[in-house]
Amino acid sequence: MEIAPNDGKFSQDDVADLRSELLSSGLDNWQAAELIASFLAARGYGVSTEGARHVACHLDSTHLSLENMQRELEMLALPM
Repeated sequence: MEIAPNDGKFSQDDVADLRSELLSSGLDNWQAAELIASFLAARGYGVSTEGARHVACHLDSTHLSLENMQRELEMLALPM
């Protein structure tokens, strides 16, 4: 199932930029989780540390697709 850009909290362009940065930056999972948390905070959402690490680990180990990453972020984003 593909998420349309206007159906969720985050645009596909924003998620694609985050995904590219995570894949090319060489960050370890802890640093990647911090970047994910910063991405969400900049958009007015919080995230549990465990949730951010979960996304970072999946991205690292399975090269999480853009659609799946967007879905994961949508589920993890906690209103602040």
